[in-house]
Amino acid sequence: MDREMPRIKRGLGLKFAELVYTGSWHSPECEYVRHCIAKSQEQVEGKVQVSVLKGQVYILSRESKLVSTNVQGDYEPIDATRFININSLRLKEYHPLQNKVTAK
Repeated sequence: MDREMPRIKRGLGLKFAELVYTGSWHSPECEYVRHCIAKSQEQVEGKVQVSVLKGQVYILSRESKLVSTNVQGDYEPIDATRFININSLRLKEYHPLQNKVTAK
């Protein structure tokens, strides 16, 4: 998953919990959220062993394939530096502008 998917999934998880809590399991919006969650899980591999006791869920073990930037072989550490530099351009321009505005 890229960095945006976990954020979106958290939001869907909260919405799903709200819909289930309010008894909206059979509503169109709950069906849509379930579809989105199922779609996000198509590429997921692994196993999770849980124990459920008196309304509590305990994770006993997790197992998955590790996906890493090293696995692909195309990652170079300089890429991270370039990414940071590109994303910081707006901040480098913002601060001098702010100083001009506050100096007036």
